[in-house]
This record gives sequence, C-alpha cells and structure tokens, in this order.
Amino acid sequence: MNKFFVSLLLTMGVSGIAQAASTALVGDAAAGQAKTAVCGACHGPDGNSMAPNFPKLAGQGDRYLLKQLHEIKDGKRQILEMTGQLTNLNDQDLADIAAYYASQKSSVGAADPALVARGEELFRGGDLQKGLPACTGCHAPDGQGNAPAGFPHVGGQHASYIEKQLTDFREGDRTNDGDSMIMRAIAAKLSNKDIKALASYIQGLH
Repeated sequence: MNKFFVSLLLTMGVSGIAQAASTALVGDAAAGQAKTAVCGACHGPDGNSMAPNFPKLAGQGDRYLLKQLHEIKDGKRQILEMTGQLTNLNDQDLADIAAYYASQKSSVGAADPALVARGEELFRGGDLQKGLPACTGCHAPDGQGNAPAGFPHVGGQHASYIEKQLTDFREGDRTNDGDSMIMRAIAAKLSNKDIKALASYIQGLH
C-alpha cells in the first residue's frame, strides 16, 4: 500500500470520527418507506432506478446516504433535479429514508465486455505508474463498499451515473469528498477512457 493511500485513509479516519459524532439519529426503515413516495418517481419504489441518469439507492450504506442527503439539502452538493425535494424534511426524516434504502437489495447490471479488462485492472489493482490505488481499498472487491466507514456501495450502479460522478470529481464540479479530497485526487489521474472502463466494470459488479 503506497504512502499516498495510507495518508488519505488516515485523514478520512479522522473525518469519519467527527462525522459519526454528528450522526446520532437512528433511522426507521419502515417509516422511511412511507417517506420515499416522491423519491420513487426517479429512483424507483425500492431504490433501483430504471433511468441510468438517476442513481440506484438500494443497498447503499445508510451513513453515506445520510451524509449525501444532508449535503444536498444544505447546498453543499448541487443536484439540479433535487432542488427543493428535501426542504421540508427534518433530520429524522432523512435518517428514516437512508435506513429504508439501506435495507433494500440493489439490482445487478452488466459490463461492456470490451471495457472489462481495463476496468477490472483499475478497480482491483489501481495503476502504479499513475499513482492510483485500487478502488477495492474503500469500495471492496465486490463493490459493496464499507457502510460503517461511510464508503459507498458502488457495485451495480448505472455506468453513466458513475461516469458523471468521476468526471465531476475530476473537474472540481463535485467537492463533497471531505477534507481528504480522496475522490478528487484519484479522479484527477483518470483519463476519459479510464473513467468509461471503470464505470462499465462497476456496473457489472455484484
């Protein structure tokens, strides 16, 4: 494991402790289901969206999802389609919604055979010449992530959504990866072809 990756993980660990201290509410999945009626129009009734531009939320770790919900509501993460959607929801509502989606099972996608080799190489082994760590370090070999640590579940996610997020991190259009800037640092070293290969490979992970 290279020094760059170790330092990032240590920084994220400190950030994670602070985040855990601020997330005391326990979500109720049953209550959350009733609060996701509007969400289902884009993300699907169980969090498995059919439209590739809307992310699958099913099976996402509640800690990560709750962080995203708060930051979207607070304007720290800008998503045009989410404008005003969370305005009238309180902290308990957000915790319940996160718990509901975390309790659902995500659907499986398929990777483009032509992109699998490069995508797998990057996801599982990184790229030493570019100074890229393997994605498995945070997101696990099967893409399930690390829910307690707040690392997101990415396996099976729509390739077009993953591609947009990696591009946004690279271009600085998405900046809510914490003080460690881990995703921005990684995405900055990815070419367009690398991003497409990774996104396709991740879509087929399960």
